Amino acid sequence: MTPDSNQLDPAATNQFSDPALSSPAEGELFLRFFVTSTDEFALGATGIHRIIECSQDRITPIPNVSPLLLGTLNEQGRVVWIADLAHFLGYPSTLNADKPEISVIVVEDQGTMLGLAINRIVGTQWLNPEATRMVAIGTETPMNPLVKGEWVLSTDGSQAVSLRLLDHLAVIRSARWAA
Repeated sequence: MTPDSNQLDPAATNQFSDPALSSPAEGELFLRFFVTSTDEFALGATGIHRIIECSQDRITPIPNVSPLLLGTLNEQGRVVWIADLAHFLGYPSTLNADKPEISVIVVEDQGTMLGLAINRIVGTQWLNPEATRMVAIGTETPMNPLVKGEWVLSTDGSQAVSLRLLDHLAVIRSARWAA
């Protein structure tokens, strides 16, 4: 993945004035995306295998599996399990079925590929991983062990935006998939 300023949401570009934002020489590349219409997350680009835009009819439902899983997708001869990331993180709403295509972020660990179906992709951005802080989630949620930290980004100087960093390995290795 390469950073492309045309891919970024205009609110996400801040020309490195915020300590969380970084230049390529000082930071790491992250993919920013929305799990719900209002909750934004990031994944390190090195943990992402690929990004797929696909119609929901390409996902084959599998009976008797976790309700967190939407089914499987044959992607270039490999089976990819597709999960509703919002549902997995404990949000009450699930994936919007009205959209003609869904965005899927495929992560991989030791040969296991998992597609995370999300609301929408914002784009890539260089961020300083040392500028993350611990997440202040008030109560115990399924999300807690999956979030490494968060950045507080300023979009216009008056409104702070929280960007949570997901741990793709914790997501893949979670015991919740068997439930």
